[in-house]
Amino acid sequence: MTGGWAATRRGSPVSGNDPPRVALIGANGHGRWHRRTIAELHAAGRARLVALVDVRPLEHEPEAPVPPETGVFTDHRDMLAESRPDVVVICTPPHTHLPIALDVLAAGADLLLEKPPVLDLAGHRTLAEAAAAAGRAVQVNFQALGSAALTELTGALGRLGPVTGIATLAAWQRPDAYYARSPWAGRLSVDGHPALDGALANPLAHALMQCLAVAESVTGAPVRPARIEVERYRVRPIEVDDTTVLRLTPHAGPPVLAALTLAAEEHVPGEVLVTGERGRAVLEYPTDRLRLPGDDAPHPVPGRRGLLANLLDHRTDGTPLIAPLARTEPFTAVLDALRDAPAPTLLDGDLVRAAGDGPQRVRMVRGVGAVLRTAAETGALPSEAGVPWAVRPYVVDLPVQ
Repeated sequence: MTGGWAATRRGSPVSGNDPPRVALIGANGHGRWHRRTIAELHAAGRARLVALVDVRPLEHEPEAPVPPETGVFTDHRDMLAESRPDVVVICTPPHTHLPIALDVLAAGADLLLEKPPVLDLAGHRTLAEAAAAAGRAVQVNFQALGSAALTELTGALGRLGPVTGIATLAAWQRPDAYYARSPWAGRLSVDGHPALDGALANPLAHALMQCLAVAESVTGAPVRPARIEVERYRVRPIEVDDTTVLRLTPHAGPPVLAALTLAAEEHVPGEVLVTGERGRAVLEYPTDRLRLPGDDAPHPVPGRRGLLANLLDHRTDGTPLIAPLARTEPFTAVLDALRDAPAPTLLDGDLVRAAGDGPQRVRMVRGVGAVLRTAAETGALPSEAGVPWAVRPYVVDLPVQ
């Protein structure tokens, strides 16, 4: 966040008995979700909200009223100087993450950074080095990693036998309004900086990250991609994908496949399929429902650890971070590998149908649900399965890091 006027309200002086001072940069839009989370911790006495930052006037959030002592800013640098937070949450456009995060670390605060953390490996390394030099913690808000259902799944991998494949399937819809929500929506880059606002990098990023977390549990180490093959499609005049099938072959461990769309006919919240020689487990990651071999039906697994609360615990007693920056490096490696991919193939004509009017119009690929389901269950790309509209994948081979 840059430019503008100083705070309309000033933070109160620091007290040695205060809970950690928390600030949020990017307080509108998705930032309202973070405001609700911080409000709960503030009410519980676990944190003190000292500042909110946004370039636009604050949107009303009835579940998270702004405490009278909280500073409101339009420039994050003014906020860091005046409010002196201990912990900062960044919820700004992805292409702005790195410079703001570096300012936060230089100011001596720990950081909860919205996903995707950065958009290439060079930025990831720069951020990691800055955090190490400052002695500060960086947690990435892949909040589904805090799921007790994921923990139960990874603890039950032995029931599957040797794992032969990990896949994810998610089929959502996004209306025209979604791509008009901001200047960077649906863009490949903004002002010369990568934006990558596609299905894989942004709204369905959790699906891939859950798979990478399972793969890490299988091998005991973060995934190191050896080959990435991807087919990317779009149903609008955007610069990025709204439908993607990606297969990642690691240097060690089972292959990972992600089959994702924002142009669905029927909604699939998001599934992670883990296949072994003795059976398959399915985790519906947005709802924390899990089905293991032998189960008659999926069962809910209650309990999610919030990543901001986990970061506060880490500050207090060294509790391990759930989503430290290092754990998300394989996700960044995928984005990095796709930097030079050709523009997604445009699907149109009779293959695509529309429903609704005006900003709420949605466009759907006919039969896309079955195509993605087949890919997730077999590990084959659409082009390998004979899908008539599929194109040859873009392939990147990566050396051992």
